[in-house]
Amino acid sequence: LLTIIWHLLTDPTQSYTDLGADYYDRHIDTTRRTQRHVRDLQALGYRVTLEPVA
Repeated sequence: LLTIIWHLLTDPTQSYTDLGADYYDRHIDTTRRTQRHVRDLQALGYRVTLEPVA
């Protein structure tokens, strides 16, 4: 955070653009996220089956 502030203060041509609170939520690949969670649960010793919501 301090690095960002330093760059903004030292270079007058720079500007800060807020990406929004949901930026990362909008850019997450849900398939990869699901696979990662399943893998984590299996590593903890759980058997995981996924069923789509009707």
